Amino acid sequence: MKRIEAPDAHHFNAASGWLELGNRGEARAELAQISTENQSHPAVLDLNFSLCAAEKNWDAAFGFAQQLVAALPDEPGGWLHCAYALRRKTGGGLELARDFLEPAAEKFPQEAVIAFNLACYECQLRQLDAARRWFQRACEVGDEKQLRAMALADEDLKTLWSEIRSAAADE
Repeated sequence: MKRIEAPDAHHFNAASGWLELGNRGEARAELAQISTENQSHPAVLDLNFSLCAAEKNWDAAFGFAQQLVAALPDEPGGWLHCAYALRRKTGGGLELARDFLEPAAEKFPQEAVIAFNLACYECQLRQLDAARRWFQRACEVGDEKQLRAMALADEDLKTLWSEIRSAAADE
């Protein structure tokens, strides 16, 4: 991936800093100063996604996530961003997010976060057997202890909390 050079790198770093500080207006102003050529750089797309997500502007976030998948189809981050925004955008929803992310699980079989998110979607759709299978797959390819802790903090998986606690106690 091509490196972002000055002055765009300065605007990018400033935008990142402002976003971390919670000042979305200044972050947006810095992003707007990045050259047209670098507006499609994957790092800029990712930062724009994060800004839109912070603003809960899911329609715009989805657009940036789609561009990120197009720019880096072999990286899981854009796929995860797309599904996350698709769940929340106008006309989106859990089923669409799940249907979008399932092919990514095949493309990135060792990416635990994809399986984890699919478990969340299935749980919210009341497809508990599928949710259990996806959660188990996440634990098989990822750090099981960390994933259990994440699951017990994620309201999407609340229906399975007692099972997750019980399985952890059995170990």
